[in-house]
Formats: sequence, structure tokens, C-alpha cells
Amino acid sequence: MPASRDDETSVVVAAQAGDRRALDELVTVYLPLVYTVVHRALGGPSDADDVVQETMLRALRELRALRSPESFRPWLLTIATRQVSTHLHRRRADAERTTPLAEVADAPVADAEGLALLRVELSRQRGQVMRASSWLDRHDRRLLSLWWLETVGLLTRIALAAALATSVAHAGVRVQRMRDRLELSRSLVAALEARPRCARLSATLEAWNGVPSPLWRKRITRHTRSCTICQRHGQPIPLEGLIAGLALLLCPR
Repeated sequence: MPASRDDETSVVVAAQAGDRRALDELVTVYLPLVYTVVHRALGGPSDADDVVQETMLRALRELRALRSPESFRPWLLTIATRQVSTHLHRRRADAERTTPLAEVADAPVADAEGLALLRVELSRQRGQVMRASSWLDRHDRRLLSLWWLETVGLLTRIALAAALATSVAHAGVRVQRMRDRLELSRSLVAALEARPRCARLSATLEAWNGVPSPLWRKRITRHTRSCTICQRHGQPIPLEGLIAGLALLLCPR
């Protein structure tokens, strides 16, 4: 691996310019990392080679579009986890299509109904987290992507801190602050989607153009934090219980 962050960035810049040796160096240095991440995510070697190949090919195709060469490592890991997520989704879909009908028929009705309700609720709250993420600013969205990688076991806190160019302790502070803002945004989304909606909240929204922004997040959450009506909407499942089932929240480039 390049000796320093500056060296790593210079290799990426050279590769973006079409330097064949720089491209070869990036592949040589990062292929083992990508393989390790994919292998761990898939729980074994099955299909890992295909996913690794798809990851590296996509990274090389999209390399010129990377606006921040210094963020190459987290950007590459983002692509890897996106490919893993796509692969797992396809694998689950294939498994569901081939589930023997007898297994479904033999399942207790009550258990099946309870499981279905749980899945619906998980899906609903995961959707809320995705929509809540659109209320974060660009830096928080990038940090959310890195924290996603850490939560699903694909990135260590040390690596997360390195991607942020800060200490582990300060990275922990930044993650907690981001999570606090995401939790506020979850409550905001729940209040906005409630039917009927709180009348006072509707009055607050009269001048809103419907586009999420940090400014309106502050204005809306100022209301929701003190409104007993808006606080009733749902008992949110902890983020860690939802984040692993989400499609990757991609870092902005």
C-alpha cells in the first residue's frame, strides 16, 4: 500500500489520468482488501470471485468520476458492499422462488402472520431510515455510509477514523452526533407521514417547498421534539436493528 495518504492520492490521480502502472498498483494493493470484505460478507468463498471481479471492474470504470481521490478507499469499499448487497438480494430472491410449497403450507398460521407483520414493520421503518437520511447534510451522509460499513462488520472503527482523517475518539463523537441527527430525522419523517398529520406541524410547513434540507430539518424538529402528538407516531426500532437490512446509503462523491 502507498506509504502515506498523499502517496495514495497521487497514485489515484495518476490512475484517473490513464497511467497504466498506477492502475496496476491500485488493483494489486486493493484486490486483497476487496476480496477479504466480500468473503466475510458472503460468509464463505461461494460466488466471492464473481463479486470481487464485478467490484473491481466497476471501480475501474467509474474511477474518472471520483471527485475526491483522497477518499478512494471508502469509495471502493462502498462499491464492494453495494455489489455484495445486490448479490445477496438476488440470492434471497432465488431462494424464495424455490421454497417448497409444502414448507409454506406446514408453517403455523399464527407464526406466519406474526412473521409477516414483523417483516412489514421492519420494511416500513427501514424505509423511514432511508428517507430520513435525505435530511442529513452531505458530510453526515458520507459518515452514515461509513458507519453502515462498520455496523455490518465490513469496516473497523480504526479504518472509519482513518477515512475521516481523525482520531478514533473523535470519530466516535462524530458518529454519535450523526446518529443523533438521523434519529431526529426519523422522528421528523414519521411525523410528516402520519395521517392525520398534526395541525400545528402543517402550519409550520406552509412555507416549505417539499425538499429536505438541514434548515428545514431544524425548523421541523424544533416542533416535533416538543409536540406530544408528533411524538406518538411509532416506537422506532433501534438503528442497529435496521441498518444491516438496508441497501447501502452511498457516500456522495
